[in-house]
Amino acid sequence: MSLISVNNLTFSYPGSYDNIFENVSFQIDTQWKLGFLGRNGRGKTTFLRLLLGQYEYGGSISASVSFEYFPYAVEDKAQNTLDVIEGIYAGFMRWELLRELSLLDVPEEVLYRPFDTLSNGEQTKVLLTILFLKENSFLLIDEPTNHLDMAARASVSSYLNSKQGFILVSHDRAFLDGCIDHVLSINRANIEVQRGNFSSWLVNRERQDGYELAENDKLQREVSRLQKTVREKAGWADTAERRKLGANTAATDNDKAGKRAYLGGQSKKLMKRVKAIEKRQQAVIAEKSELLKNIESADSLKMVRLDYHTSRLAALSGVTIRYGEKVACRDVGFTIESGDRIALVGKNGSGKSSILKLICGESLTYTGAFERGSRLIISYVPQDTGFLCGSLSDYARQNGIDESLFKTVLRKLDFSRVQFEKDMRDFSGGQKKKALIARSLCERAHLYVWDEPLNYIDVISRMQIENLILEFNPTILFVEHDSAFCKRIATKEVRV
Repeated sequence: MSLISVNNLTFSYPGSYDNIFENVSFQIDTQWKLGFLGRNGRGKTTFLRLLLGQYEYGGSISASVSFEYFPYAVEDKAQNTLDVIEGIYAGFMRWELLRELSLLDVPEEVLYRPFDTLSNGEQTKVLLTILFLKENSFLLIDEPTNHLDMAARASVSSYLNSKQGFILVSHDRAFLDGCIDHVLSINRANIEVQRGNFSSWLVNRERQDGYELAENDKLQREVSRLQKTVREKAGWADTAERRKLGANTAATDNDKAGKRAYLGGQSKKLMKRVKAIEKRQQAVIAEKSELLKNIESADSLKMVRLDYHTSRLAALSGVTIRYGEKVACRDVGFTIESGDRIALVGKNGSGKSSILKLICGESLTYTGAFERGSRLIISYVPQDTGFLCGSLSDYARQNGIDESLFKTVLRKLDFSRVQFEKDMRDFSGGQKKKALIARSLCERAHLYVWDEPLNYIDVISRMQIENLILEFNPTILFVEHDSAFCKRIATKEVRV
């Protein structure tokens, strides 16, 4: 066992006015299976790069282990998979490689196929085996689940659960629960380390949030009471002071002096009480200021769906889609009725995205029967975000949506105002996905078609989107590999 110690870590990107980390200190054990949580843009990948020594920073990071980062960059994907592995790490024993592949349900024959012919899941699993073939390294695993189907996620989660000594960045709740024993969370005001999995962390966070909200409400009432008392006591002291100065002119000098002394004493007592109450008020305000710093903003999202003039929006029967000689999917059939929330489920490469594109009106070669309602308005969120560039304002205008509403939705999804000034090319993967979803939420549509909308998106935002869909009940057809999302949202499941 050894420790990684972070002391007074401070870091900001060149030209930035805001620190990503400021005087952060914590320790982690190199034997932990550590889940790394935080909203998009909080600095999770940045911290991994700091561990790798890629940036200069203030403070210190001390460790007796080396660090290894996932995913690896593959320079030539046309090479055979075995050559790719040897190019990254040649110091393995063959039996060890085969053992790790078998644990991930990857057949030996993939080693002799070009790497680019492997599915996304197979590529991820092969690269993970390299990671665990290396010894005496603490592993930094950055979002391995993106584009993995449910079966592959379950396999990788089980594999990681059999290992130790890693930090895992993931936003998939079920995946995290299956393979971590500690949580490192980047909160709004600090960084915390807790023992347990994602579910236990969420329970603790909700309890802490509930306690702080209740304490804040109690202290707010206390502040209001003290403010009222200060005003009353100050008024009484002022009255006593005026009475002292305006003592009865008909009284004797001795009577006046005695009365002024009495009223002066009363005034001093009242002022002393006012000062004491003001001091207590400041203490309550200071105590209150320590609350709510880590309460995550998760305001309710809204959307305006359109009602279609008939109950049936689209129908497929015996549909087979081809790209030249290649069959993308075969004999697919289902109907989309108003109010349906349909999860399209299948392995990577089974043609799910092709079905979504066909329904959205893309010209594809297919056989079978496909009907789409006339004047059906569809809002589409594609899987790819690589085309996003330019400003958010330009993007809103190009898509004919209200810019103010668009940015309001993004603010609710934890975008800072600084992000509004950036080129979308410079957004994180999660921020790009949020831009696509926010645009879709601003569009009035009969049918929402979303292709892997949650890739890279943080857990809090995922739950916001779930709550939105359950509240407004849009008709939606989606592909998503987050099993928690599918279980909560889908009213129908179509297997491809």
